[in-house]
Amino acid sequence: MSLEVGSKITGKVTGIKHFGAFVELPERKNGLVHISEVADQYVEDINDHLSVGQEVEVKVLSIGDDGKISLSIKKAKENKPKPRPRKEASPKDFEEKLSSFLKDSEDRLSTIKRQAESRRGGGGRR
Repeated sequence: MSLEVGSKITGKVTGIKHFGAFVELPERKNGLVHISEVADQYVEDINDHLSVGQEVEVKVLSIGDDGKISLSIKKAKENKPKPRPRKEASPKDFEEKLSSFLKDSEDRLSTIKRQAESRRGGGGRR
């Protein structure tokens, strides 16, 4: 099996450094998964996500002229997201949310009015 950019393959983590993980690929080749290509979220400590000997699926990002192979775990997992089924909102749900919103708004407005009147000295008579 020859390695090509864009192909997904399974490899074994052989070493971990603070900047990424080395992965042994078929045909005794090695590649590097940079820490930014380990997970979708920020990775502070790569050891929280990977361990030596772990098998991982990787995607080949590039193969340099010098033979260096750049890999990605997060891009190997990327699939087109499936559309989530939409929950139909009933008119009752909408009315409940609307009445709750109106009540909260009225409460806040009355609090603001009371605070403004107290700052003016209680009604403005002179």
